[in-house]
Amino acid sequence: MVLDQATSADGKTKDLKVQLAKLELANALIIDGAEPEAGFVKAARNIPNIDVLPIQGINVVDILRRRKLVLTKAAIEALEVRFADATIKPQAEAAE
Repeated sequence: MVLDQATSADGKTKDLKVQLAKLELANALIIDGAEPEAGFVKAARNIPNIDVLPIQGINVVDILRRRKLVLTKAAIEALEVRFADATIKPQAEAAE
C-alpha cells in the first residue's frame, strides 16, 4: 500500500487507530522517508502490531513480521534513488 504521507494531526493514538482501521491496517509495517513525522511515530508506538521505520531502517525481517507493507511516497522516492545504480548488466557487457 502507498500513502501520500504518514502524519498525525494531534499525535494521539486513539485518532491514529481510527485512521488505520479505515485503511484496514491492523498488522502493518509503515516505512516513511528519512525522518518520519514525530507525532505519527508517537501515536503509532502504542498500537500493537504497527511498526514505523525510516527508510534507512528497512529490512527483510521487519517486513516479514507484518501482514502489510505500507510505503509513503517519500519512501518510494528514496528507494528509487538507493537502487538506481543496482541495475543488472547483460552478460555481454560484463565480459568486456
